[in-house]
Amino acid sequence: MKKQKLILIGNGMAGINCIEEILKNNPHLFDITVFGSEPHYNYNRIMLSTVLQGDTKVEDITLHNRAWYESNGIELYTGETVVKVDPQKKVIQTDQDREVSYDKLIFATGSNPFVLPIPGADKEGVVSFRTIEDCQKIINIAKHHKKAIVIGGGLLGLEAARGLLNLGMEVDVVHIASHLMERQLDKTAAKMLQQELENQGMKFLLEKATEEIIGDKRVEGLRFKDGSVAPADAVVMAVGVRPNVQMAKDSGLEVNRAIAVNDYLQTSSPDIYAVGECVEHRGMVYGLVKPLYEQGRILAKHICGMEGTGYLGSTLSTQLKISGVDVFSVGQFHADETSKTITQYDELAGIYKKIVLKEEKVIGSVMFGETKAGNKLLDMISKQKVITDEEKMLLLQSSNQDSQVAAMEQTDLICNCNGVTKGTIIEACQSQGLTTVDEVKKCTKASSACGGCKPLVTDLLAYMQSEDFDEFIEKETLCECTTLTDEEIVTEMQMSSLSSVDEIMRELDWKTEDGCPICRPALQYYLGMIYPEYEIKQESLFINERMNATRQVDGTYSLTPQMYGGLTNAEELQKIADVLKKYQIPNVAITSEQRLHLTGVKKEDLESIWRDLDLPLSSTYGNTVQNIKTCIGETVCKCDKHSALNLAVKVEKKTDYLTTPYRIKIGISACMHNGAGSTTKDIGVIRFDRGWEVYVGGSSGRNARTGQLLCVAETEQEVYEIMIGFIQYYRETAKYAERSWEWIDRINLLHIREVLFDQDLRWQLIDALENDSYHNKKVVLTNK
Repeated sequence: MKKQKLILIGNGMAGINCIEEILKNNPHLFDITVFGSEPHYNYNRIMLSTVLQGDTKVEDITLHNRAWYESNGIELYTGETVVKVDPQKKVIQTDQDREVSYDKLIFATGSNPFVLPIPGADKEGVVSFRTIEDCQKIINIAKHHKKAIVIGGGLLGLEAARGLLNLGMEVDVVHIASHLMERQLDKTAAKMLQQELENQGMKFLLEKATEEIIGDKRVEGLRFKDGSVAPADAVVMAVGVRPNVQMAKDSGLEVNRAIAVNDYLQTSSPDIYAVGECVEHRGMVYGLVKPLYEQGRILAKHICGMEGTGYLGSTLSTQLKISGVDVFSVGQFHADETSKTITQYDELAGIYKKIVLKEEKVIGSVMFGETKAGNKLLDMISKQKVITDEEKMLLLQSSNQDSQVAAMEQTDLICNCNGVTKGTIIEACQSQGLTTVDEVKKCTKASSACGGCKPLVTDLLAYMQSEDFDEFIEKETLCECTTLTDEEIVTEMQMSSLSSVDEIMRELDWKTEDGCPICRPALQYYLGMIYPEYEIKQESLFINERMNATRQVDGTYSLTPQMYGGLTNAEELQKIADVLKKYQIPNVAITSEQRLHLTGVKKEDLESIWRDLDLPLSSTYGNTVQNIKTCIGETVCKCDKHSALNLAVKVEKKTDYLTTPYRIKIGISACMHNGAGSTTKDIGVIRFDRGWEVYVGGSSGRNARTGQLLCVAETEQEVYEIMIGFIQYYRETAKYAERSWEWIDRINLLHIREVLFDQDLRWQLIDALENDSYHNKKVVLTNK
């Protein structure tokens, strides 16, 4: 298939990260061309301050060198700016008169530094702080001048000021607000930060509005609106950025404050996408790394034709080390009349923590001096989790060097920007012998973006080398035929577009040519989930849209007419009775799910029986959603069974022929007498006076297992949605042959609750099952 042409405008972090995601999803879909205005390869702009401060060199902050572009077949043009886009002709034009056509295009033009519109802003010695060139200008200025003023008391301004101090200059920081970093810190934390920075040599001029930059050709100082003057040999503008959107506006795209996009990062022109600081999504423009990377993952899936959840916005958080001081903030950290706060303030130790709660849920936090609980707080806010008294104590208590990472679950995030968990880092270290932060960064990308998680990575490495560490992660391969895990196999199937069992085994170096009884059905299942049109071969089943028969060991077949919810009528029973007589079927029994099971059917009679029955037959063999056990056979209890039976019928019709990682048994009981044995099923529902209790992860096998209470639903519609959402999430995230309770133990019941309780996510799961044609199609038959 001919590759599509993809152009990326912008060689920055957000755009190239998006390209990385596209290459992960489908490396063969696009011929990719990248244009970057700066004469550099992709570098970490966030780390420019460390270059200015002398801690690192320019080459140290390069994220992708020339070899990376070449190895991925990417054509890169540096120092060349795209000046025009024609969405109708699908052509771009650069400042070097180069015209290139495209099929898909991504704007990742980022932001431009905001320059105050004041007299003197164009004088010699006035610089911004945004690029490597700006960094080099400031370093050159410091060689010849001694007094600098930084305009802007936000993060960028403070980082620039620290760099100027390191270069030997005297530095004043001018800020229009009453305290520093007012968007990230409250007054208490800002005051503590100011005191620490003053101890390092910075001076601050707060609540000062600059009116003019004075001097002849070269800057000599600032004049403020209150009439006061501050002398300076150099002025660094660090008052913020503005989305770089003029070209998008000139190209006819919808632009508000930034380029308007939908939940899949598409602009008003369907074949043009946008990502990063130049994007406005639902009225929000983001400037932090984590949301920009989240946008990139969504965009990459959509442009590759993969179904997935759209971008719903991000919870903003800041975890940074400013001039050696740790600060953290997230969410709504200013309290109001609807919220309450928990505060810890140790002035002597230089530690301040404030947690803002609403209805016992964390909605925001500020921390200064000790910020290791930041990831935990961010997780609580994202999941809308009710905080316990024990968790309050753990979040506020001072932590030693390794107690924080030791107490973390392996599924907890270490690096929020790149979504890297503790378990991922441990597994990488154990399997590849990683021992340094740089090695972890290259292998997992943890700490490669904002760098805020570098202390946690360092602590984790120290913990792993201590005597207290006992968390070994053993790699669980699919079977003995391969060295790969289920997740690795599925990833390779998608990245390399592998579409048959034989192709998978050949390309992924299977040890045995034909596989084994474990891996073959697993690969068939994964193929069916990835490619809904995939035709699966099953040796023991006859299936088409309405007919199903299971072969027995004696060569005969069995049939089970589908009676949704265990309900039938005289007409259906008469058809079954006529077939039993006509074809002399020797055995008929009532199953535990209240179905009639016909056994001893001859193969040559199957076609005629299907025609005479003219009834749907249930799929009782293999990994599917089994017939639901109901309380219809319960004669002792006189409760109203109508709603329970109605729910069973509705769920069974929705899940007919639905394949699952392992067979799913369901019980629906009409009252607390639990006539369907619902507490020992994969999914069990019990109705009571105020609604429905939903249990999951039970088992009625040889080793009975009681299900866990998932939730209490108020209405029949809500419990139906929860059940369908649970089944689909299990299908999408469980390993093949992994039972529901094993899956729940692995990914955590709390996580499943959070997914299903989010109404948008729940409906996306329901829609995915609704649109999955896999369980409605004809299946190829083979007979042996």
